[in-house]
Amino acid sequence: MREKTINFIIALVGILVGACVVYVVIANPFDKEETSGALGCQYTSCTNKVVVDNTGISEAVKKVYDAVVMIQNYKSNTLQGSGSGFVYKVDSKYGYIMTNQHVVEGSTSLKVRLSNEKTVDATLLGGDDYLDIAIIRIPVSEVITTVTIGKTSDLKLGGFVFTIGSPVGEEYFNTVTSGIISGLNRQVTVSVKSSNDWVMDVLQVDAAINPGNSGGPLLNSNGEVIGVNSLKLVDSQIEGMGFAIKIEDAMAHIDELESGKNIERPLLGINLVSVTDKNLLYRYGISINDDIEYGIVVISVVEDTGAAKSDLKKGDVITAIDGEKVTNAAYLKYILYKYKSGDEIKVTYSRDGKEKTTKVILTKSED
Repeated sequence: MREKTINFIIALVGILVGACVVYVVIANPFDKEETSGALGCQYTSCTNKVVVDNTGISEAVKKVYDAVVMIQNYKSNTLQGSGSGFVYKVDSKYGYIMTNQHVVEGSTSLKVRLSNEKTVDATLLGGDDYLDIAIIRIPVSEVITTVTIGKTSDLKLGGFVFTIGSPVGEEYFNTVTSGIISGLNRQVTVSVKSSNDWVMDVLQVDAAINPGNSGGPLLNSNGEVIGVNSLKLVDSQIEGMGFAIKIEDAMAHIDELESGKNIERPLLGINLVSVTDKNLLYRYGISINDDIEYGIVVISVVEDTGAAKSDLKKGDVITAIDGEKVTNAAYLKYILYKYKSGDEIKVTYSRDGKEKTTKVILTKSED
């Protein structure tokens, strides 16, 4: 009997010791990666975990949804196409809607469909081909709500974004899609006035952007507008590459657009051709060194312009402006249009195989 009692006690002690060991292994805080502080990090590396919580996105969508509209482009009472837009401000008489220029281009009349399914007539105030932004207005009594304008300066790669627009048409009115920021400063060459002569500095996203989304807002997780959807690479081998104009670029010219004025852009004062266009160079009797791989060639200098008062002449190859590389005619405009008429720039060019510089005061363009 005594022997059985001893064996029982030994077994019980063994069970208790084993339980303690298991507890230490499982519950020891030093083994958990979540533990912070100097003591915990002595035993394992501290890992910062990122938690993505989208529970608030529906609230952000709700905040902006009624400000997004579908825009219908009519020519001679025939529907030509549709796009999206958003109400960004109101005054005592009107609500002002931002969209893409190509959405309203060629229209004789415009209609706007609101989230309450009401359709109202709209008036085009102004637009710009290069910026691809246009402003239209509707009676303020028809406006349900307005968006909040955000900023792109604090955006990061991988940051969450969403869009609202009407892909294809009325059937998919105000569709919501989401994604991330795929690229912050993408320079995309686009056609303006039937010519591939313009570079846009845009945001790249992987949110679904389809025909009809053009002009709709790109929004951050707070429901603030950070861009205007404008471009999409369309190719059988490409998916998930959408582009949006930065909201700051659009708002920088809002006064001119609302008043219907042309956006004033500076003029260098030259006729030009890209170095790669050998046929045109031959036609103008210009030959350049074979080792020149980029730049634009001066064909002629326009009288009474800044270039006419500089050292530039026919045959010079412009390679940089204020140290920024000029690869072709599209990039020349991209760089020039950062300046205003009256600004002085330093032009780097090649002549007879030698690099030179000259200063040019930009003049006002008539176009």
